[in-house]
Amino acid sequence: MKKPTLKTPNIKAPSLKAPDLKALGGSRTGTSLLAGAVALGVVFGIAELRPPVDPVGAVTGSATSAQVERTVKVCPQPIQNLTGTTQLTLFTPQGGTATGGYGALVDVAPRTPAADAPAPAASPPAASPSAAPSVNPADVAPSGARVALAKVGTPVSGAAQNGDVAPGTSATGTGSFAPGFAVSQTTTVTDQQSLGLSGIDCTPSDTSFWFSGASTAGDRVDYVSLVNAESVGAVVDLKFYGDKGPIEVEAANGIALGPGTSQALRLASLIKDQKDLAVHVVARSGRVGAGLHAAEGNKGADWVPASATPAPTQVLPGLIGDANTAHLVVAAPGEDDADLKVQVSGKNGWFTPAGFETVHVKAGMVTAVDLGQITRSEPGALRLSPSDPAHPTPVIATIRVDRTQNGKSDAAWITGATPVDKRGSLADNRGGGVTTLLLTSTGDAAKVKVTSSAGSTAGDPVSKEIEIAAGATVALPAPEPTGLNGFFGLTVETVSGGPVAAARMLAIPVKDVPMFTIQSIRDDHGTVTVPHAAPDPAILLR
Repeated sequence: MKKPTLKTPNIKAPSLKAPDLKALGGSRTGTSLLAGAVALGVVFGIAELRPPVDPVGAVTGSATSAQVERTVKVCPQPIQNLTGTTQLTLFTPQGGTATGGYGALVDVAPRTPAADAPAPAASPPAASPSAAPSVNPADVAPSGARVALAKVGTPVSGAAQNGDVAPGTSATGTGSFAPGFAVSQTTTVTDQQSLGLSGIDCTPSDTSFWFSGASTAGDRVDYVSLVNAESVGAVVDLKFYGDKGPIEVEAANGIALGPGTSQALRLASLIKDQKDLAVHVVARSGRVGAGLHAAEGNKGADWVPASATPAPTQVLPGLIGDANTAHLVVAAPGEDDADLKVQVSGKNGWFTPAGFETVHVKAGMVTAVDLGQITRSEPGALRLSPSDPAHPTPVIATIRVDRTQNGKSDAAWITGATPVDKRGSLADNRGGGVTTLLLTSTGDAAKVKVTSSAGSTAGDPVSKEIEIAAGATVALPAPEPTGLNGFFGLTVETVSGGPVAAARMLAIPVKDVPMFTIQSIRDDHGTVTVPHAAPDPAILLR
């Protein structure tokens, strides 16, 4: 039936008179049903005359996308000893459509009853034509923020708490600061006990984190950092895997973290003389942020990034050309053995390295392989995939790389990473040629757009498009903002082709030590899929 056309904007709701149902006869039940039918008829009649109006710009179909409105990242406790310094950097790339909001970082601290108690109700002030509009709480940064963003597109940095007992931190971006909100933590230590540059891209709280490449053998000093930035307590278990299978450690189960608390657990206090470990951090209740920090005396130190979720294929981007060694640690935490094909991405595409064609990992165990200069002194990436596609086995993997100069060295760890889908950013990047970008097209040829933001103190953003051949790796100095003063944010966007795995190396020599750290660039998930809802009056009949 064709809907009637309304010619006047002012439609009065009809006055409804209750019908005389007794005159129709019938039972009490029939009378009640008839009354309900009449009422529904009136409701649907009004709905038909005045249908809901679709939102402006609504996308028809089953789903659409919308920008995220709140992003929270958690950084682990700085492992800096007494001589180290830690920089915390916040950045949100330009390109969002939202307004308002804030981006700020605070120390994680235990909650007090006074802080959790609701504020007493207050009588609203008398209305005044000249009164200022009320402030939206979502636009106000929390009190006591250690670092706060002033505007989108320009990074800001601040120092972490001094000393070796600094807490973890929590950073929140809302409104215009939420899409792509990135947080970096970079620590410099000159103490010979844990010499090196340690960097980490802070991540959201979660219930599961996988790490490989831990150790308690020799001079290694490894810590697992657990940070509960939530408002409820958490209970965490640490599961370990070695070259002989799972390792039961009773003291690593049932670790309680109250709201707003941090713990750094030295692995040597839980397991003695174990090399090449995999660690699974599992929150059996609540959610936590987790990090694994590794240090080997004067040989270097860094954060071991959390691996991508166990999967049959892992891509590890960020292999640098001047690495002296590459030590691969692979774990198969499931119930099946893994037979893996090894491939390296070079400047011309994927190739199989001679002498390292395959890796076999037994179920529930860890296998380690010294790869030497597997990339032939060129930048690249490593891919592990099932030798027999019909028998895929989920694995995790990490590579330790070392750089040595004049007898001094530093180390970094590269792990399995997810590709940049639409866009990904890193907050802490420096000028003077110390920031190197490594891009690998793991599938078809790809084109990416790289943007360096405005400088934290001065400098104008610049962008550059880069083409990558299928399966190839391109390494280049990150484009620096014009007139740069300070540091800058780095954003990678996939324009076409791909997928693209990306990483950034920050190399800052300190006291003749070739200090460096490598972080992968992950998709920022700045947009989410929202189901498209349409009005359905028939739901009242179901």
